[in-house]
Amino acid sequence: MSEKFEPNIVAFLCNWCSYAGADLAGTSRIQYPANLKIIRVMCTGRVNPLFIVNAFQQGADGVLVSGCHPGDCHYMEGNYYARRRFSLIRELLEYIGIDPRRIHMSWVSASEGAKWKDVVEKVVAEAREAGPFDQFRRNKINW
Repeated sequence: MSEKFEPNIVAFLCNWCSYAGADLAGTSRIQYPANLKIIRVMCTGRVNPLFIVNAFQQGADGVLVSGCHPGDCHYMEGNYYARRRFSLIRELLEYIGIDPRRIHMSWVSASEGAKWKDVVEKVVAEAREAGPFDQFRRNKINW
């Protein structure tokens, strides 16, 4: 009997847009995969690339960074910084052998609950396709 692999996805969501969009999807009873562990950040511009690496070390099979649409950032240009950092970390992770299907960035506003569902389904499907990820996983230390 084979079990279907269900990936663990860590999602860094902007408080003002993507988190609100996910909340709208929930309150509208739009069903989407429950594979996400959401980390609410004030702005995607505050997501340090090491947070992404740490998510993989802690056992994530995929990472999603989602924020306000470019030009709509509540902190003026935070999402521009995030977009720049994201492209660099994605290239770095791909260079060291991590499948690019494991890392995603999206723009979801507070009124786009249906789009949130589509983004989550795509991220989960691609992580499921890529399979379990244990390349960076830290070994637990028993003190």
